[in-house]
Amino acid sequence: MAFGWIDEQAELRARAGLVRTLRPRPADSPLLDLASNDYLGLARHPEVAEGAARAARDWGGGSTGSRLVTGTTELHAELERELADFCGFEAALVFSSGYAANLAAVTALGPHGSLIVSDAGNHASLIDGCRLARGTTQVVAHAEPDAVRKALATHEGTAIAVSDTVFSVDGDAAPLTALAEACREQGAGLVVDDAHGLGVLGDGGRGAPHGAGLAGTDDVVATVTLSKSLGSQGGAVLGPARVVDHLVNAARTFIFDTGLAPAAAGAALAALRLLRREPRRAARARAVAGELHARLTAAGLEAVRPDAAVVSVRAASPEDAVRWAAQCRAAGLAVGCFRPPSVPDGISRLRLTARADLTGQQIERAVRLIGETRP
Repeated sequence: MAFGWIDEQAELRARAGLVRTLRPRPADSPLLDLASNDYLGLARHPEVAEGAARAARDWGGGSTGSRLVTGTTELHAELERELADFCGFEAALVFSSGYAANLAAVTALGPHGSLIVSDAGNHASLIDGCRLARGTTQVVAHAEPDAVRKALATHEGTAIAVSDTVFSVDGDAAPLTALAEACREQGAGLVVDDAHGLGVLGDGGRGAPHGAGLAGTDDVVATVTLSKSLGSQGGAVLGPARVVDHLVNAARTFIFDTGLAPAAAGAALAALRLLRREPRRAARARAVAGELHARLTAAGLEAVRPDAAVVSVRAASPEDAVRWAAQCRAAGLAVGCFRPPSVPDGISRLRLTARADLTGQQIERAVRLIGETRP
């Protein structure tokens, strides 16, 4: 029978406690949200919503084509200029998602004959970029610049190292300065995914590469998402203008994909301008993460100290993590639940995301509910 093997796979997932389900949420959810990636609380901000609505009124519901045909509007170009300027890079190129941006950066900068050195803790989009690239990929130990240095030393020719700036599972930051040094010793480029750094790290939320003094250099490329701190949707690659020009001509997820919808571009631009005016939002998100961690550990829970806005709380097993998240939801609290194969180390977790707009009372309530529902 066609697709009969799917039933066997479904049974195996059920036995392992790894079944995933969709839960459509209403527009006005009663849950206290510590599950989304809306770090700055901008997804529902009136200015951001109006930016989306105004763009839809002006440009319509869709971009109408690929970026190289009709999918590039003046709004896209404006967003790219302001995003590059804010983050400190020479140029930017906007994609329909952060996932597409990562696939573009890794595949276009890892051609045949090249070496791609990838951190073991990298996000799935970077891993998939490595799989699709024509270069050879070598996976190295998590957050170990010396391992990157040794891998690069084995190769003569074009090479890049690829890493998240903030890893999405535990929220730990990559040693960017040391990684850049290792790459420069071998004449390699550094490609970093700043999905969880933009809006949270760096001066006024300008991102982890900006905070590390790497933004605008000729050997560093960063990818970002517009769907987290900027409360919209889409992604971008930031880097030297010649790299961006290369992507326009070589990146398949740019050439063959429909351009980002104008409403998403308008929302992201509005959020970016709001962040420029209110840079304290970045510090507030980090402060909320620190307070969550301190309260959770004081309550006897095993939480990983956050370097940005992600707070990870360990669970004993995948089944416990699923049950714990479900009990939190029943009590009025939405939290993330990470378990294999989403976590490379096999450790299941609740994943909490700090938001700049959370009040002290909401933080206290969240910690209390997590403690009360612990399996």
